[in-house]
Amino acid sequence: MASVATTSTATLFSSLLKRPSLPIFRTLPRITCSSSSSSSSSSSSSSSSLQFNISFAPSKPKKNLPLQDHDDDSGGSQQLLIPWIIRGEDGKLKLQTHPPARVIHSHALADTKTPNPIKKKKTQSGGTKDSKLSKAARRFYNENFKEPPERLSKVLAAAGVASRRSSEELIFEGRVNVNGSVCKTPQTKVDPTKDIIYVNGRRLPKKLPPKVYFALNKPKGYICSSGEKESKSLLNLFDEFLKSWNKRNPGLPKPRLFTVGRLDVATTGLIIVTNDGDFAQTISHPSSMLSKEYIASVDGVVNKKHLTAISEGTVIDGVHCTPDSVELLPKQPDVSRARLRIVVHEGRNHEVRELVKNSGLEIHSLKRIRIGGFRLPADLGIGKHVELKQANLKLLGWKS
Repeated sequence: MASVATTSTATLFSSLLKRPSLPIFRTLPRITCSSSSSSSSSSSSSSSSLQFNISFAPSKPKKNLPLQDHDDDSGGSQQLLIPWIIRGEDGKLKLQTHPPARVIHSHALADTKTPNPIKKKKTQSGGTKDSKLSKAARRFYNENFKEPPERLSKVLAAAGVASRRSSEELIFEGRVNVNGSVCKTPQTKVDPTKDIIYVNGRRLPKKLPPKVYFALNKPKGYICSSGEKESKSLLNLFDEFLKSWNKRNPGLPKPRLFTVGRLDVATTGLIIVTNDGDFAQTISHPSSMLSKEYIASVDGVVNKKHLTAISEGTVIDGVHCTPDSVELLPKQPDVSRARLRIVVHEGRNHEVRELVKNSGLEIHSLKRIRIGGFRLPADLGIGKHVELKQANLKLLGWKS
């Protein structure tokens, strides 16, 4: 009898578990199984009954088959139903198998972007609230990132008051006041953002003008002096730029422009104009070893001895100067004069003219077309300028 009961229970187990899909919310009835045992060899018999309460959970659907394709014993199909308990118009709760319309509408309009968990705190005025830094953090910033104080004469020159040499003369004359007292030492370290500086009774602005860099195609007849008495200073070519400065940079003082190096009044071509004194000092110093390329138109016929004489160099201001290279350019049909390409790196006063003169030739016109790795743009007209970008400054040897 016990073996029959065990067999029937196993058969029932296997038949139930083979069903691939059962209704999600249907609970199988409890099944009670009983077993009895008796001994035939004994004259007295005893029987015992054991009861088991077994409940079956719904079987999981197969992953490779959709839920609606699982057939039950009756041949029908069962779907995965999710109950929704909503309150109807009559105020009573009811059960339905589809979500309410408001839920579908809210999901359709939901934002799929992941919100940023870190939000900046807003102050009452609407701006962001900066966290207070410790004294150690402020000290580290001041020592490593903040610009250190600079010499008074340099600050005056950067603010556009005058050149550095003229600024030193103003300081020596006692016309500069720092924090309420007259300062006559150009080497005094000052910070324009903190110190109160007056020049001839006028307050120096706290903000210094930004650094600007230009490449100018210098015309003939213009000098490189920044004096106001000079009517043909090439800095006059920047009048339109300075007039529109306040519109483009409101609240910032105008920069005081000057040239990097010089070209004589008869020489044309590339020259750099800026308000950055450190940049000008680095580029124009002989230690920079920047090569400068010139095109010289000469009168007469150029032969080998002329080229040899130029390449051997000449003495200028007690120093023997030799060019890096000398080359006779091919003759052009629209140019009657011979043209020489001469490259120098020292940049002494009238160096190219002295080299050509020492060879026995006479220069008709001279034009500079390259400084370092930066070449005069072919489309830059005479008297026009173009603002230099960081990549152009690197070609000029500026690493800052």
